[in-house]
Amino acid sequence: MNFNEMSLLTDLYELTMMQGYHSTGITEKTVVFDLFYRKNPSGNGFAICAGLEQAIDYIKNLRFSKEDIEYLKNLNIFNDEFIKYLENFRFSGDIYAIPEGTVVFPHEPLMRITAPIMEAQLIETALLNIINHQSLIATKAARVVWAAEGDPVLEFGLRRAQGPDAGTYGARAAVIGGCVGTSNVLTGRLFDVPVKGTHAHSWVMSFPDELTAFRKYAELFPNACTLLVDTYNTLESGVPNAIKVFQELRDKGIELKNYGIRLDSGDLAYLSKKARIMLDEAGFNDAVISASSDLDENLIASLKLQNAQIHLWGVGTKLITSDDCPAFGGVYKLAAETDENGNFIPKIKLSNNPEKVTNPGIKKIFRLYDKKTDKIKADLITLDDETIDTEKPLKLFDSSAKWKKMNLKPGEYYVRELLVPIFIKGECVYESPKTMDIKKYCDNELNTLWDEHRRLKNPHIVPVDLSEKLYNLKHELIDEMSKTE
Repeated sequence: MNFNEMSLLTDLYELTMMQGYHSTGITEKTVVFDLFYRKNPSGNGFAICAGLEQAIDYIKNLRFSKEDIEYLKNLNIFNDEFIKYLENFRFSGDIYAIPEGTVVFPHEPLMRITAPIMEAQLIETALLNIINHQSLIATKAARVVWAAEGDPVLEFGLRRAQGPDAGTYGARAAVIGGCVGTSNVLTGRLFDVPVKGTHAHSWVMSFPDELTAFRKYAELFPNACTLLVDTYNTLESGVPNAIKVFQELRDKGIELKNYGIRLDSGDLAYLSKKARIMLDEAGFNDAVISASSDLDENLIASLKLQNAQIHLWGVGTKLITSDDCPAFGGVYKLAAETDENGNFIPKIKLSNNPEKVTNPGIKKIFRLYDKKTDKIKADLITLDDETIDTEKPLKLFDSSAKWKKMNLKPGEYYVRELLVPIFIKGECVYESPKTMDIKKYCDNELNTLWDEHRRLKNPHIVPVDLSEKLYNLKHELIDEMSKTE
């Protein structure tokens, strides 16, 4: 994806609404939009936000080229005045966002956009596209890595991804979520992340026999010799031939490191246990057994319970596509707009579905940590003018069940504000960290969760509460909007 050519990466109705705003003379009205999601993917207890670097690139390069303008003219939908406006389009607003790799929860703004209504409207679709996809894959990766219980996980999904961009940026997100590397060489070059791989069955089949194929591979890569052993018969030929090659390398005085076998089919628990015995009896106790074969977090967890002797996992299709949950579900909703005096007026969207009723106003998010454990106690969404004094007690309540309360004593907790400035008056004020640095940050973020929050099934849910001031504002607006004449 070329971020210099993404101005038309939008739904048509964004442009038609913009023309409507332009025609009715409200182009200078400033609005606030929140980008958030309502439900954790895959039944998870949290999500990992990702994609901010690409969102920044999109905003920085948002221009309508001559070719874009000509195409829009030829649609015969837009008037000349609006087309002229687009020719000089630049984003001039403010964007605050939660940094990539941060643990996040439903209903809290991942991004807050404050801009003239035309600008804020145009960027909706592209921001959702970028943030939704990478947050989905980063979250899926975090689940897979959790199931692996400390074993390294590699992202192997490029050939099954929904296109080159999904494969490339999805691999980036998977690394942020915890994978130690990817098979995608383009991702490696673009984002300076480790690239990993072995060989295919076709390599083995291209030689007269399996042993010859293994020997040739070992000659080429003596210090990274992982042999795929299931082309013909895993236990009868694959593993014994791998052992022969390892012994030959050792006999030549080559120090064996980064070596082992890969299983890609069959009963992985049974085969790995048998292969482990064979390797150990031959004196190759440090040979790594890796596995692929349509893995996901649930299969890895099952293999762990069976004491499978696998300690390196290559996860492809079900990670890069988030097989069980193919969409993140982020939304972009109006939260405030200026009146004729330039004052911000909170806005709310009502729905018959209570979960879809939005939180009004300009908001920020405080994360509350336990001082003794550094674990997350709760997140608190407040209005932008609110502060928290950690030297005073803090009472939290569940906004959907107000009798559920949490009392935090002074000195027992500390806070962090999650939204940070990204663009101010159209200028980028944020420098994206390198992908591997985001990964380290994400690793630390995940350690702020209890195991109960991370379990794959029925996780404990971290409270995300509203401040009393925001809660009251929301219900005042609900009452006002619900009045019947």
